[in-house]
Amino acid sequence: MYGLHHGVHHFDSFSNVTSLPALLRARGVYTGIIGKKHVGPGSVYRFDYEQTEENNHINQVGRNITRMKLLAREFLERANVDNKQFFLMIGFHDPHRCGHSEPQYGPFCERFGSGEEGMGLIPDWDPWYYQWDEVQLPFHIQDTEAARKDVAAQYTTMSRLDQGVGLMLKELEAAGHLQDTLVIYTSDNGIPFPGGRTNLYDPGLREPLLLSSPAPGARRGEVSGALVSLLDLVPTVLDWFQIPQPDRETNEIRPSDRPKSLLPILEKEPPASDTDAVFASQSHHEITMYYPMRAVRTRRYKLIHNLNFGMPFPIDQDLYVSPTFQDLLNRTRNKQPLPWYKKLKQYYYRPQWELYDVQRDPAELNNLHGKPSLRSVEAGLQSRLLAWQRHSADPWLCAPGAVLAPGRAPVCLGLDNGLLD
Repeated sequence: MYGLHHGVHHFDSFSNVTSLPALLRARGVYTGIIGKKHVGPGSVYRFDYEQTEENNHINQVGRNITRMKLLAREFLERANVDNKQFFLMIGFHDPHRCGHSEPQYGPFCERFGSGEEGMGLIPDWDPWYYQWDEVQLPFHIQDTEAARKDVAAQYTTMSRLDQGVGLMLKELEAAGHLQDTLVIYTSDNGIPFPGGRTNLYDPGLREPLLLSSPAPGARRGEVSGALVSLLDLVPTVLDWFQIPQPDRETNEIRPSDRPKSLLPILEKEPPASDTDAVFASQSHHEITMYYPMRAVRTRRYKLIHNLNFGMPFPIDQDLYVSPTFQDLLNRTRNKQPLPWYKKLKQYYYRPQWELYDVQRDPAELNNLHGKPSLRSVEAGLQSRLLAWQRHSADPWLCAPGAVLAPGRAPVCLGLDNGLLD
């Protein structure tokens, strides 16, 4: 949520948003958050129990898994004393890079809490270190020594997060709630490497999502092929607490395109359909990273609309100073061999429309936009995406070729700026 809440630029959501903690608190659920919050205003996103970067150092509530464990214990004890249902959100800061002016994974980040000189000690953490020449690289990261070392350091911070999750589950068990609590594990974006975070390519969208339900009929140890989105988490939590979901009725978009509870999927795998779809949106990360994009993805195709396609794709600051991106930059400038799946110029300059067959082309390298044999497929995806934008009151509905005239029936007023085709 970095782009949504930043002290320098005062990024907040609207004050009339009905947040999940507000809905839960109104129904008597005891709410808590430990770790990264980074969303505002505080009056909208208020939890009963808050231990975040707003009243702690981020390392102490984002990386210090021992301290986070003890805070979770305190929260659960309070819920038990008051005999209340609870909702606890835990935001690990790992595997973010450490620092702000020069954010890196190592050496401080990957060794924070290791007990080495100057690193402090996290008693519950057993550090795992990875050999850079042995790690398995995702396809969207170049195969060079600099990038491999960067990834290896990130994997160490991931192991700290993994061990932190285990500690939280032990606290849940000790509090007597392991068998009556829905547990959801996920991430808010892809990893901070090229093609990952801030991108609507699959490395930026395909995030971990693990759900564990104590319900007697719940599936366990199974993988689901259902297309789901983080937009589905609020309906899922409300469904768990049997709280009606506030929703604006509409016949414009398909019921399957609306955010939905995932609890039925935990009982039975839904039948696969070529019409299944999820939607994605990106406007800012940092305030200078203005590059609005919208996308719709079915099981086979993905359509991306780059609304600011005339400008180069912006690079977030912590990625820019990373060894991985500096390696891309230096090799490109010096015309050195670059074992990467793209060229930097391709990464910067993107067309207005991108259409990919993600089954046959999972790396999303062959843009099928405008292909005659897929004309009806693309038109259907564009229509579906626009309907979703209208339903979500997207201010960028008419961009880049028109201006939105708001009202009960929004109208796009053409700019005749050469971008209408």
